[in-house]
Amino acid sequence: MVAEEKQNRITGYDVVAIISGLGIVGWIITDFFGGMIIWMFSYGVIISSIVLLYVFSFLDTLISLFRKGKATSKVKLVAHGTVLLVILGFNLYHSELFKSKSIMIASLKDDLFYYRLIFRENGNVENQINGFFGFSETYHGKYKIEKDLIIFSEKPYDNDFIPDTLLIDKSQNALFMEKDSNGDFRTEKNWLNHFEIE
Repeated sequence: MVAEEKQNRITGYDVVAIISGLGIVGWIITDFFGGMIIWMFSYGVIISSIVLLYVFSFLDTLISLFRKGKATSKVKLVAHGTVLLVILGFNLYHSELFKSKSIMIASLKDDLFYYRLIFRENGNVENQINGFFGFSETYHGKYKIEKDLIIFSEKPYDNDFIPDTLLIDKSQNALFMEKDSNGDFRTEKNWLNHFEIE
């Protein structure tokens, strides 16, 4: 009875596993809010401490698992198992496994950001933005192609940087986005006026 109570008691190691596991999951979630790297720059001391605690706790759990076997703390196993499941889910979410096939990819690079448009067979488009200090964000939209035009019904951006219509110029491998005063697309390549088709 006393041995059973000792096994069911939560120890300091269990608390470290819970706190560091929750911290790692929280840090992974920041990828959806500007990117994990930029949060590391902003809160480096806190995140570094959580990562070190997690590594210590994970190694302690592995050692305990080899030495004690089934007597290893269930709290630590659940905490570390949850982190591993979140990492697996995160990677599956970002993989191409569950996404429609891409039919065209185009990119544009300026001083601070790199924009990558991924057009998919099902009419969805992703705008993956990577920037300074590890910033990353993905916007989703919808499009249709009419002749040599791409028309966005939902723009993959939150401002007017990308217009609602792009011109496909296959001879120059470009998607042009600027128009002149007559409303015709400018098809001469200049800085920031086109996406390069990959």
